[in-house]
Amino acid sequence: MADSPEEIYKSIRKIKLIGLVLAVFTVLTVGLSYVELPTHSLNMLVGMILATIKAALVALIFMHLNHEKALVYKVLAFTAAFAIALFVLFYLSNSEGLIDEGFENSTAVIEVQE
Repeated sequence: MADSPEEIYKSIRKIKLIGLVLAVFTVLTVGLSYVELPTHSLNMLVGMILATIKAALVALIFMHLNHEKALVYKVLAFTAAFAIALFVLFYLSNSEGLIDEGFENSTAVIEVQE
């Protein structure tokens, strides 16, 4: 870590900058909820990308993972690939409604016999 006062000051400036970037990305995420992109799935995709960037910054800077050995990066690469696959599956699952052949009249009123 930091040994001299100059290195400590530089580290504090870096942490403040990352905190500011995280605050800006949080404002962007909240602002995204008020903006309607062409599809709802696109809104979710952009929101997930912003969340991923924020999570990566927190992990790398505040959890000091940017100073770890190569094995950690291999594990993180697998985790990132798994997370991307989950994001893609989540995106695809909401991109088009499910169609079931047996329920064409799902809004029909069902009469209850007494």
